[in-house]
Amino acid sequence: MPNIDQQLTQKRLAAHMGGGIKRIEAQHAKGKLTARERLEVLLDQGSFEEWDMFVEHRCNDFDMQEQKVPGDGVVTGYGTINGKLVFVFSQDFTVFGGSLSEAHAEKICKIMDQAMKVGAPVIGLNDSGGARIQEGVASLGGYAEVFQRNALASGVVPQISVIMGPCAGGAVYSPAMTDFIFMVKDSSYMFVTGPEVVKTVTHEDVSAQDLGGALTHTTKSGVVDRAFEDDVQTLLMVRKLMDYLPSNNRAPAPFLKGLDPVHRTTESLNDLVPSNPNQPYDMHELIFKMVDDEDFFEIQPEYAKNIIVGFARMGGMSVGIVANQPLVLAGCLDIKSSIKAARFVRFCDAFSIPIVTLVDVPGFMPGTSQEYAGIIKHGAKLLYAYAECTSPKITLITRKAYGGAYDVMASKHLRGDVNFAWPNAEIAVMGAKGAVEIIFREDKNDPQKLADREAQYKARFANPFVAGARGYIDDVIEPSETRKRICRSLVMLKDKKLENPWRKHGNIPL
Repeated sequence: MPNIDQQLTQKRLAAHMGGGIKRIEAQHAKGKLTARERLEVLLDQGSFEEWDMFVEHRCNDFDMQEQKVPGDGVVTGYGTINGKLVFVFSQDFTVFGGSLSEAHAEKICKIMDQAMKVGAPVIGLNDSGGARIQEGVASLGGYAEVFQRNALASGVVPQISVIMGPCAGGAVYSPAMTDFIFMVKDSSYMFVTGPEVVKTVTHEDVSAQDLGGALTHTTKSGVVDRAFEDDVQTLLMVRKLMDYLPSNNRAPAPFLKGLDPVHRTTESLNDLVPSNPNQPYDMHELIFKMVDDEDFFEIQPEYAKNIIVGFARMGGMSVGIVANQPLVLAGCLDIKSSIKAARFVRFCDAFSIPIVTLVDVPGFMPGTSQEYAGIIKHGAKLLYAYAECTSPKITLITRKAYGGAYDVMASKHLRGDVNFAWPNAEIAVMGAKGAVEIIFREDKNDPQKLADREAQYKARFANPFVAGARGYIDDVIEPSETRKRICRSLVMLKDKKLENPWRKHGNIPL
């Protein structure tokens, strides 16, 4: 009988080998790293502390008692990312296809519980065939235990899911409840029901990638926030995202002072907005030129492109940016963009990350498809998110803010802390042409008179000073000074305290 030291060595070796060399080689042949190799990329070198290496499943049906691997298909523990404590689990596809057993779920739940106690983010690396069929309802119960913790941790600690292989059936709902989902292109997919079931039930013939691959979820469904080329790039991007996020809802967001001067002016911004009000421009240019080191980490860049959301730093402070994009649908708000922005605003609010909102919005998207699909309720999600938000809110109107969309986009009326406008900004119920055609409809057959009326309307309303006279705009600023003025405002707001009335929770228009 081996002594204790030999037994420990053997157990550790068995755990590290997972499903064995052949399955490890098969994993590599698919361009995928193993569960432990992924943690080596994700975490700071030498920082990983593993828990429950020796846990084994307890199933005796279908001869499973003869098939036991230490760790039971998931590597769990904690480590650091750029010195910040994080808890992690990494599913091992070489062991029973990474399938979730009761013991596997208990390991995940343990690190989630501990993360909540100490206030640290949770990162899940998903690569699993789903519930372990041999365990039946015990594995389903394990999923539900994980789901419950996802719900309780929401808004308390950041939760990030990385889909690095299969993720199907009930397994998809845990990532769906986390804050951000990243996928690896070509080697991962996620769906509730697979291609075979789809074909049986709906007679649709679809591949796994078309049904639930990275391209589908980043462009069509909006389920996934970012997708990257391979395991290594994806994990490095998770590390980058973590640099913008606080450890928990009581901790401040990271402050990383760079070399970019806070008082830097950018003269080229004076010419960013075209003189023709109907001509588009790229709002990305303003974002890149105003943030620290032109470094912007965009979230969902390929979905609902008429609105831009993401993280950056300004004066070293982590900020969330929400911006209308005039290049797409003229920057109109529609259902998809409202939901995308609302979820982002609520994340920033949960973790007290300041929100900078850049506004150039002609209104909500008209049309039967939008109305029938519920734009009233979905648009109200963004309204609700901004109204409920107590994080610092700084708003800049660059060109136009019309109708209800003006109100929704972090206006002063929704407790905006600092609201700026550029000199040519227009804040009105609608554009001059449409307004004149309604107000002076009796002159509709006299083009010259209508043109004169339109010119009068523009002179009276197509500027930021009417709103400024009422205090709805705190200042009209030169475009070149945008960075300086926003950075100053962020410093002023860093100790902001505002609480909503006590309640169990609000009822957002889902």
